[in-house]
Amino acid sequence: MRKILMLASFVTLLAAPAMTQGNNAINVFGVVEKVDATSISVKNDDSGMVEIYKIAPNILYIQQANSKLSDIKSNDFVASAAVRKEDGKLHSTELRIFSEKMRGIGDGQRPMNDARNQTMTNAVVSGTAVVNGSNVMKVKFGPSQIGGAGTTYPAGESDLILDPGVPVFKFTDANATIVKAGGKVRVQGLRNAEGALANRITAMP
Repeated sequence: MRKILMLASFVTLLAAPAMTQGNNAINVFGVVEKVDATSISVKNDDSGMVEIYKIAPNILYIQQANSKLSDIKSNDFVASAAVRKEDGKLHSTELRIFSEKMRGIGDGQRPMNDARNQTMTNAVVSGTAVVNGSNVMKVKFGPSQIGGAGTTYPAGESDLILDPGVPVFKFTDANATIVKAGGKVRVQGLRNAEGALANRITAMP
């Protein structure tokens, strides 16, 4: 799961307030050591170091929970990392169902990390069906662009194959009470002259 989250970080434009992408961006997975109204201390999973982040006044709290394919409904806004397999179709490797507050963020379909056979799709569900034992989810998406002057990818429609066992997660709006010492979180934000500022915290299962 974490691998896909990292691969998809460039489109997790679920913004809390718009977050600058690039060397100043923060995207950390770890365990909460301490948290109060103004800051959060997190032990970074990668470095093992405890890092302290100031909490932005307009911070967005998100609760991530395990979900299932049957929870997907028409008109849901979702995101899916996918791999194009030998059959030429996109097979989802992880699916996320977003809350209404996140609708439209990162809308579009584009390559993921320059990999020709991997894509990230943020889109609206227009229908589902079961074909040969796998769920097929039809989605519609708008145009998207990578970077300020990057490649533009057109709007369109796509079928995503949801094979049995594909991980499904639901992201819902939350508040500061979901963040507790010992809990797993993802911290996103940016670094500036005043230090590290968290503007989005996701509590993870």
